[in-house]
Amino acid sequence: MKSILVPVDFSVQARYAAKVASEIAKITNAKIYLLHMLELPTGVIDPASYGSSNNTPTALLFLKRAHEKFEDFKRLPFLKGLDVEDSVQFHKAYDGIIDESKKQKADLIVMGSQGTSGLEEMLIGSNTEKVVRNSNVPVLVVKTDMEHFKIENIVFASNFKFKNRISFQSILDFAALFDAKLHLLKINTIHSFETTKDSSDAIRNFINGFDLGEYSLNIYNDVSVESGILNFSKAIDADLVVLNTHGRRGLAHLFNGSIGEDLANHAKLPVVTFKL
Repeated sequence: MKSILVPVDFSVQARYAAKVASEIAKITNAKIYLLHMLELPTGVIDPASYGSSNNTPTALLFLKRAHEKFEDFKRLPFLKGLDVEDSVQFHKAYDGIIDESKKQKADLIVMGSQGTSGLEEMLIGSNTEKVVRNSNVPVLVVKTDMEHFKIENIVFASNFKFKNRISFQSILDFAALFDAKLHLLKINTIHSFETTKDSSDAIRNFINGFDLGEYSLNIYNDVSVESGILNFSKAIDADLVVLNTHGRRGLAHLFNGSIGEDLANHAKLPVVTFKL
């Protein structure tokens, strides 16, 4: 891993994301790109004329303030000693993030989220979800402050359809960066039931031909896919959840129904998505 992109809106969640990115950068020796998108009202600035004398004083004032905030942000103690570059751009947030990830050839995007009650609320219906849907590189979503970020146990939740193996090697490479154990997880629900044998066969066919290192194979029954992921992750004290996304279909196809408030605290785990 050579480069990590961290969108920054100077919120506390952006700070959480930058902190996690810094821990990953220390392990992988990656460069961190901090990006702030300025979405100004129409008429304040013409993005096509950015950098020209046609920019209004109001736009330049916003730009100056953003750079000043970045100077403070880069002084956060966890960024000390790391290779960090910041950029302020005029663009719609999620479009700009995708464009910058391509420009910087980012290997990972780390984003903060204000989601409060589960994986669905954490990833769907927000700029984060738009980035998840459109990004060709993995997106790591961070929700809370993590005092000592570590990745020792990763849950990979999937339907294990053979056609979805396209991103599996990338997931294995990601796990290998941290020498983490991968827990393969198939959730059975009453609406999508499969026998243990059929589920086991599907998982084994899925992983056939890959070098997984240390892993476990798990079939878990629950009322919904989401609650199954969260309950299993809590049971094994997982550090991270990995999911696949189908581009513009997003993650919505994974979730049926909602979960109780008692699962709210269980959804604090970071979630990383890999596009199929």
